[in-house]
Amino acid sequence: MAARVVVLGGGRVGGAIVHDLARSGGWEISVAAASDEALDRLQRKAGARPLRADLSRPEEVQRVVADADLVIGAVPGFMGFRTVEAVIEAGKNMVDISFFEEDPLQLDAVAREKGVIVLMDCGIAPGCGNIILGHHDARFDRIDRFSCMVGGLPVERRWPYEYRAVFSPIDVIEEYTRPARIMEHGQVVVRPALSEVELVDLPGVGTVEAFNTDGLRSLLATMVHIPFMKEKTLRYPGHADRMRMLRETGFFDREPVEIGDVRVRPLDLTAHLLFDSWRLPRGEEDLTVMRVEIEGVREGRTVTVRYDLLDRYDRDTGTTSMARTTGYTCTAAARAVADGVFKTVGVSPPERLGSTPGGYDLVMKHLAERGVRFRVSEETRGESGSEAGV
Repeated sequence: MAARVVVLGGGRVGGAIVHDLARSGGWEISVAAASDEALDRLQRKAGARPLRADLSRPEEVQRVVADADLVIGAVPGFMGFRTVEAVIEAGKNMVDISFFEEDPLQLDAVAREKGVIVLMDCGIAPGCGNIILGHHDARFDRIDRFSCMVGGLPVERRWPYEYRAVFSPIDVIEEYTRPARIMEHGQVVVRPALSEVELVDLPGVGTVEAFNTDGLRSLLATMVHIPFMKEKTLRYPGHADRMRMLRETGFFDREPVEIGDVRVRPLDLTAHLLFDSWRLPRGEEDLTVMRVEIEGVREGRTVTVRYDLLDRYDRDTGTTSMARTTGYTCTAAARAVADGVFKTVGVSPPERLGSTPGGYDLVMKHLAERGVRFRVSEETRGESGSEAGV
């Protein structure tokens, strides 16, 4: 019997998840969203049962998931925590990709009480990088350093921002305002977002810039034995300066200001204005670039493992690269839960899936079958490096 899955959210990433589930088979798919257009499209093209709902209301979330075997969360970050909370209260297993500010582990106790499995942050980053680290952490004698650099970029660079967003501009702005927590010498250090800009040369892309963002999240609690960890976002050079200018001028402020007889939050106005400038028109191509590096000791020898990803827009299906890499990591995690590969009750970060026997292999195979392939290189002190495609 097909597993009944409800996808919360029908945007670009939610749509990619629905289509991937439909292509994979073995699922009875429903999608819940407020947009009739999105629901109609996903019903026509993927055969998903439409559920019109205001997902900002917990009671609506619980209504649409009532008959689900598994729930996949793909709502904007500002709605994420309350949505996950509502699904747990409904007693449903869940895989979620929303990047919300709150600590998801706050919900662990109630999830255990309800006896449900919840896998958080199962996108490309956080998500895939965590899975990779969890896999190697279980196999190294020790890990000394972890870094993850990732970004979604338009193929065509256009002034002034040279950037396009495939999800809510408010979620992107959150990356530029939330203080970045990194690990240095075994201590959590807080740096401003957009700080410590460095230029990085990546194959197939050229020179990009990397800057601090708060992407380590759960790793700061689960990987405290690793003394150095950082996560950086990648953009075309110059983007960080423009974002700092807007931030320092107050365009990202959340406190309302009075303009005439109207009170408005600068953040809301900025997001509204940036939506058109950052919106990726359908058919315009994007790419996702990612580099994960892990340094440590394995079997008594110093080893550095590097994962490089360059993924591009899928012209055959019209699926953006960011939707592919994020959505397909999520559907792989959903398969791990549905098939009983991952059975840990409670709220779990993605690194636990990576350290679970079979979890990493399932995710990498799932991604590779869909054309999302990491190039993996390894250097061992005293030996020449070896390379393989995953």
